[in-house]
Amino acid sequence: ENSPKPHMPLACVLVNSHSASPVPNSYESLEGGGYSGTSLRSPPAGVPAKQAPPFGYNYPTMHPAYQQNPAPKPNPSPSHGGYNPPGYQPYSQPFPSLSELSSALGGLGGVSELEAETLRPVNLLQERNILPPKRAPPPEPNLSNDLRKVNCSPDTFRCTLTNIPQTQALLNKARLPLGLLLHPFRDLTQLPVITSNTIVRCRSCRTYINPFVSFLDQRRWKCNLCYRVNDVPDEFMYNPVTRSYGEPHKRPEVQNSTVEFIASSDYMLRPPQPAVYLFLLDVSHNAVESGYLNVFCQSLLDNLEKLPGDTRTHIGFVTFDSTVHFYNLQEGLSQPQMLVVSDIDGNHLVKDLLNALPGMFTHTRETQSALGPALQAAYKLMSPTGGRVTVFQTQLPTLGAGLLQSREDPNLRSSTKNVLHLGPATDFYKKLALDCSGQQIGVDLFLLSSQYSDLASLACVSKYSAGSVFYYPSFHHIHNTAQKQKFQKDLQRYLTRKIGFEAVMRIRCTKGLSIHTFHGNFFVRSTDLLSLANVNPDSGFAVQMSIEESLADTSLACFQAALLYTSSKGKRRIRVHTLCLPVVSQLSEVFAGADIQAISCLLANMAIDRSISSSLSDARDALVNAVVDCLTAYRANGSNIQPSGLIAPAALRLFPLYVLALLKQKALRTGTSTRLDERVFSMCELKSQPLQQIMRMVHPDLYRIDNMTEQAALHLNDSVIPQPPLLQLTAEKLTREGAFLLDCGSVMYLWVGKCCNETFIRDVLGFQNYASLPSNMTEIPELQTTYSERTRAFISWLLESRTFLPAFHVVKDDASTKTSFFQHLVEDRTESAFSYYEFLLHIQQQMSK
Repeated sequence: ENSPKPHMPLACVLVNSHSASPVPNSYESLEGGGYSGTSLRSPPAGVPAKQAPPFGYNYPTMHPAYQQNPAPKPNPSPSHGGYNPPGYQPYSQPFPSLSELSSALGGLGGVSELEAETLRPVNLLQERNILPPKRAPPPEPNLSNDLRKVNCSPDTFRCTLTNIPQTQALLNKARLPLGLLLHPFRDLTQLPVITSNTIVRCRSCRTYINPFVSFLDQRRWKCNLCYRVNDVPDEFMYNPVTRSYGEPHKRPEVQNSTVEFIASSDYMLRPPQPAVYLFLLDVSHNAVESGYLNVFCQSLLDNLEKLPGDTRTHIGFVTFDSTVHFYNLQEGLSQPQMLVVSDIDGNHLVKDLLNALPGMFTHTRETQSALGPALQAAYKLMSPTGGRVTVFQTQLPTLGAGLLQSREDPNLRSSTKNVLHLGPATDFYKKLALDCSGQQIGVDLFLLSSQYSDLASLACVSKYSAGSVFYYPSFHHIHNTAQKQKFQKDLQRYLTRKIGFEAVMRIRCTKGLSIHTFHGNFFVRSTDLLSLANVNPDSGFAVQMSIEESLADTSLACFQAALLYTSSKGKRRIRVHTLCLPVVSQLSEVFAGADIQAISCLLANMAIDRSISSSLSDARDALVNAVVDCLTAYRANGSNIQPSGLIAPAALRLFPLYVLALLKQKALRTGTSTRLDERVFSMCELKSQPLQQIMRMVHPDLYRIDNMTEQAALHLNDSVIPQPPLLQLTAEKLTREGAFLLDCGSVMYLWVGKCCNETFIRDVLGFQNYASLPSNMTEIPELQTTYSERTRAFISWLLESRTFLPAFHVVKDDASTKTSFFQHLVEDRTESAFSYYEFLLHIQQQMSK
C-alpha cells in the first residue's frame, strides 16, 4: 500500500478539470439492484415509550446484600463503603434440571446443552456475579460444522439474533430488535483476492456467489438469497488455487465468506480516481495558541512517505482565519492556487511548507473563523477528482457562510430535563456534505477546542460525506500532555491507514427479510445503496431489519454486504462478506441465540436517533422499556420456574447492566454535568464505531493489576501475559492496597490506591512511593523489572488489535482526575442515577405495572 512516491500538484489537477469525467448519478447500474420488491420503509418510531419516572428519583428500598452508603456530593468517590465490601454473599440457588427447563419452556424436545445453558433462568436480584471473568466471545450460531467453518467472522458481521425467527410475529413476541452490525473494511491479515474475467452473481438478485449457495450439479447453482437457479460459467469450472478443472464448489469464492474481487471496467463510472488529500487548517489566534499546528505539521512530515497512494497522489493545503489562504509556489499563474508541486522535486516543497507553516502565524491577531467559506473553496478544488478533505478547527465558525452562534447554556449542563440543541443549528454543513458526497469527496473533522464549537452542526459535514469526527476537548500542546499524545497517535493512524475512494455499499438478505434503517456515516443514495465518498477501516455500520414474509420454507437465512471501492493505488475492488444463520420457530430458541452485545449496540444507535428526532427522555424511556418488554416476554412465555425475583435467560443476563451503562454514557445521561459538544461527540461515536469499540466505551473492563501472577497466563512469543479476571464496575471492588486498570477503549486509567504496594509503584511506575507519584502521569515507563515487563505485556496484549491507541492516565486516589475514573463505575449510584441493584428493582417495578 505505502511505497514512497512524489506528491503531485493538487492545483494542476484543479486546472484541468476536464481530465476526469464528472460522476454520473447512477451507481445503481454498477453494483446492481436488489429485488424489485425491497422498498425502503420509513424508519419505525422506535420502541413504544411507556411513561416511566425519571431515573434516580423515589429510590426503592434496597436488598440488604446490595446496600451501599449514598455517594457524597458532588461526585461519587470511593469513600462510599467501597473499600470494605459489606460481605456480599451471592445467594446459592439450585440450577433447574434440564428436564425442568425443557418443560418450562414449552417442551423443547432435543435441547442442546449449550442452548440449555443460554436459557438457564437467572434471578438477577440474587445472582450478584454475572460478569464473566473474561470478555465473552460472541455467541456461536447453531450451524453444522461445515457451515460454521466457512461462516463470516463476528468481527466483521454480527446479527443481534444468532437464531433468526421464522416470522415477524415470533420476533414481536420476543420483543428483541433484529439488526446487523458491520465492520466491512476492517484491516484483515488474510484476504483471498480473486482476479477473474467473470464475477459470478445471481442473475435475479445480483448476490455474489458465496459458500452458502448450493450446486445442483457441476453446471447449475442455486442462489441462497432468492433461490433462483443460475448457470455456472465456463471460467468458473477451473480452480486457480488447485489448478484443477471441474470442481466449481472448491473455488476460493465458494470456500471463503470474505473475499475481494478485482473489478473490471463494468464496475466503473469513470477511470479510477487518484488518491487526493487536502488539509484545511485553522490558523486563527485560538489555533496558534493551542499549538496543534506544530503537532500536525511534524506528524505529516513523519508520515509523508506512508500516505496511501501511488505516483498519481496529490496533496494540498488551505489555511483559514477570517480569510482563506491558498499556497502557490510557482510563478506565472494568473490566479491564486493551492500549493503547486512539480513532479521532480515534489516532496521537498511540501516539506518546506510544513516546516514553515507553524511559524507563519505565530503573531496573528486574527480571532475570527471563516470555516464555511474555506469548506466551499475545498469543495470547488476537489470536485474534479474527488478525494479526502481533512479539516482542523479550534473554535465556533464566526464569519461567512455557515457561521454559528453559541447555543449552550452552561447552567443546563446537568439538567435532568430535556437537553436542547442536539441537532444542527443550520443545514449548511449537511448540504455541503451532500454536495461533497456527489463529487466523491469525504470530509473528516478534527475539532480541538476548549470552548463550545457546536459540534452538532459541524459534525454533519462528516456524517453525510462518510467521514470521521475526532474531538480533543481541552487540547493544548503544553498544558494537556495526554490529549497531545492522543492527537499524535490518532494522526499517525489516520494518515497511514488504508483508504477506499468513490465507494458504495449494498447489503442484501434472504428473501422475506428487509432492511429499513441504516446507522453510520454515509449518504443513502437509493433505497438500499449507501454512498461512501471515502471508506476507512475504523468505521462501523448498523442496520435494522424486519421479516416481511415467513421464512418457514428455509432453515437458513443469509446476509451479504458488498463494498465496491477504488483503492489508493487506483484499482477498483469489491469486498464481499456473507453471513449465514439458522432460522428457528420456537421463542425459546430466539432467546437462546440472543447476542446481547450486538443488541446493546443496535439499541444505542436507535436511542441516539430517538433523542434527536424526539427527545432525550423519550430515548431513555425507550431503552428501559426494551429491557422491561423483553424480560416480560420471557416471563410470559414459559419461565415459570421461579415466579418471584427478576428472571432473565442466561443469554440476556447482562441486558439490564448494559442498558444501565448506556444510560450513564455522556451521550444519554441526565443530571450529571455534561458539556454539549462532549455529549454530541459521544453520540457520534456510538453511531459510527465498530461493536467492540462501542462495548468498551459503554461497559469498560476493570482489572486489578498490582498482584498479577503467572497463574493461567498466556505464553506468547517468549512473553508471559497475565490474565487477571474482569471485575464488576463498582468502587466496592477497589481497595486502597491495590492498583486497578480501567480500559474504556479510547482512554485507559490506572488507579493507584493510597496504600498500594510500594514494590509495584517502584517497579512499574518508577517512583519510590505513593507520595512521590506525580498527579499528571500519562504513560508507564519501560523499566527492566519483571513486574514492569508483565504489566506492559498485559497492556500491550489488550491493545493488540486496536487501531487507535487510548489516552493513558495514572490516577491517584486524591487527584482531580479521580472523578473521570469513577464516572465509569456504572454499577454505583450517583446523585442522579440508579445503582445497578436499584435499576433492577426499577425494572421489576415497571414489569409489574
